[in-house]
Amino acid sequence: MYETFFGFNERPFDLSPNPRFLVLTGVHGEALSNLEYAISSRKGIALLIGEAGSGKTTLIRTAVAKQPERVHCVHVNNPALTRNEFVEMLAERFGLSHAARSSKAVFLSELEALLRKRRDADETSVLIVDEAQSLPLELLEEIRLLINIETNEEKLLSVIIAGQPELSDRLGDAALRQLKQRVALRCELRALTLRETAAYLAGRIKAAGGQGARVFTREAVTLIHERSQGIPRTVNVLADNALLTSFAVGQRPVTRQIVMDVCRDFDLRQIAIAEAEEADEPNEAPNPVSSRSDRLLGLEQEAHVSSNRLGGDASGDPATDSLATRSYKRWRFFS
Repeated sequence: MYETFFGFNERPFDLSPNPRFLVLTGVHGEALSNLEYAISSRKGIALLIGEAGSGKTTLIRTAVAKQPERVHCVHVNNPALTRNEFVEMLAERFGLSHAARSSKAVFLSELEALLRKRRDADETSVLIVDEAQSLPLELLEEIRLLINIETNEEKLLSVIIAGQPELSDRLGDAALRQLKQRVALRCELRALTLRETAAYLAGRIKAAGGQGARVFTREAVTLIHERSQGIPRTVNVLADNALLTSFAVGQRPVTRQIVMDVCRDFDLRQIAIAEAEEADEPNEAPNPVSSRSDRLLGLEQEAHVSSNRLGGDASGDPATDSLATRSYKRWRFFS
């Protein structure tokens, strides 16, 4: 809806884990390098830890997308499986026989034969298990046993286990000590800093064909960072809804007040200081529309009546140009 209004080719803040929209902060770049090394070196188990929405799945898909054809990846992202269902799924995704899907003995025999064949052909097999913090103990044990398929020199199957911080706590359990001992690489994603959040917003906007400095004011970016607590998925939700609201009222760039309205709708009020600062915002005129919901209800009519104005370039409005120019000067790392 708002793509033309902001000069985008597509929406920049969709929640799908599209590797093309990956913005590599320092910690994300390090994690990506670790994942690529884990895949290529056959190290056994690599562990990726991060809060929900921190970008684990996007990083994994990016690492997989960068691999040559000789690397075969199987991705499991549904932890709600029984032991038999888990074996059946792996047998199907590794391309094993129907017998392997119903017999664990046949499954292990065929899988080892396949892995050895691929190894002799200089091919790599990788099992990726996402949302692993929810895996039952019996499935974590099954994953550990798969690592035992090896030669005297190396593992035949590389495993990447990704999960939320609770996974680290679970691996501290005595019942999982053998699995923990087999973790060869470990990386953890932290929340974005303010500067990283600004770079993240600008990077995704650039990937969508826009210019970051013309989309959000500095104050809007700061509030998005505070209320999202630096979690990329929450940044996406706030940014996408702020763009929609800004389009609904025909205003560019997105201001702090618009972001504040979105935060209220999503009940994101964790940072008390950000709420207090709302009263100290003298540069933004009160919004004549009573609520964000009212503005969005009138979106279709507004777009129809003002189609020529909304379809134009942002540079056509002198007031908008002034805001965009000031925003650009303040955020020089936008591109």
